[in-house]
Amino acid sequence: MDTYIVFGDSAAGGLKVALRDMSLDGESVIHFSDIFSIGPVWQLHTEAGRKYRVDWLKHYLSQDPYDLFFEEEYESCFQRTLTCIDSIPEQATIMIWSGENAHEQTGLRYVLYLLREKANRIVVINSAQAHREIFNTKEIQYHTWYTGEIGPEKLRVIIEQRKCYHFLLPDERNRLVQEWESLANSDAVLRIWKNEKIESVQEDYYDKRIIKAAKKLHEKFQENDFIKAARLIGEVYGHLNQYVGDQYLEYRLRALIEQGVFKAEGSLEAMRYYSVKLST
Repeated sequence: MDTYIVFGDSAAGGLKVALRDMSLDGESVIHFSDIFSIGPVWQLHTEAGRKYRVDWLKHYLSQDPYDLFFEEEYESCFQRTLTCIDSIPEQATIMIWSGENAHEQTGLRYVLYLLREKANRIVVINSAQAHREIFNTKEIQYHTWYTGEIGPEKLRVIIEQRKCYHFLLPDERNRLVQEWESLANSDAVLRIWKNEKIESVQEDYYDKRIIKAAKKLHEKFQENDFIKAARLIGEVYGHLNQYVGDQYLEYRLRALIEQGVFKAEGSLEAMRYYSVKLST
């Protein structure tokens, strides 16, 4: 029996549906409810590192009083996933889904570190490449970065065709484990995927894009009025070729408000409660 490891709730949900439709719902699916492109991953393979990460997520991303995931569920979900990984039977083939984004690529290296003492056969599935090779045509070009963007019916085709399945050789596993050790020694809170590598960048990396998007929206409506924060974040997120989640972008919007770059009206408790406009 194969064990599948994916990163994110939507990726896990889609994969489970695909396996069920193939009458393979007995296969094990393990997933992290997390986005590894954002937040610290310093020493995440240790208890101290996990506490450091959850404290950062609670402080900077847990603003919505009705969303208590980081406060009440995150740590238990994370620990449950670690337990599942540790309990993978030695005869299982481990299938790790990882697209072309810093989130899944960071997760891949983290999981390989956790599996470093296991002798299981490990296969990495490049979901983004598989999606391109199977579904792109001259007329239609899809740009899919993240496994969670791929619907269950297409995931099923990727599984059936075993497209972009890559068996990791020992030297590859060792290299990726070493790359994790390097990431785990960094205090960066934002990572991007660039030139087929994970690159740590400054936390304000997307600030200019947020400001540019606000200017664009002001020009579009020919007025300098307040813009719904959710609309602005959606505008920025819709044009990224990275996977960071809207909560990180909203954290940066609040930072820009604190710096005086934006004015705000409404409650900053949650993105849907306030609007913003550029100060100048």
